[in-house]
Amino acid sequence: MRGFFGMAHRISGLLGMAALAVAIGGLVGVAAARPLVPAERRYSPYDGILPACDDPAALERIQSRFHDRESEFWKTGLEILGFEKVTEIGYRSNGLDYIPRRYCVARAYMNDAQLRSVSFSINQDLGIIGIGFGVEWCVSGLDRNDAYAPNCKMARP
Repeated sequence: MRGFFGMAHRISGLLGMAALAVAIGGLVGVAAARPLVPAERRYSPYDGILPACDDPAALERIQSRFHDRESEFWKTGLEILGFEKVTEIGYRSNGLDYIPRRYCVARAYMNDAQLRSVSFSINQDLGIIGIGFGVEWCVSGLDRNDAYAPNCKMARP
């Protein structure tokens, strides 16, 4: 009698592990089966054409929005006076089936005589109400609400 219950316990344990393996295999199969559809071939396609990192329109947008945030919200009076060493660090780094983004870094001259790093991305069709390009940015040391914490790392690829 004792051998029967021991054998039944082992069999139920093996069946449980087999069921778990099938469930995990099914989840992995579903995730792996998702087709890769480049953003250019969607119903509402993207063309992947974005301004360069050093495009004056993108840099002016960062400068203007930084001014608005610092003067109206934080009331610090900080301004970005200009940019240098503007460099692209990634293009479509998230994959072909996501919204096209160009990732950049630059050094910003500030009116407090400091030089700060700025990480930003230029994103297709993420401008106001989805028209034109959008820019997401983070000035190192001035991400007070930790939106891109730690130290603007989340604004990079």
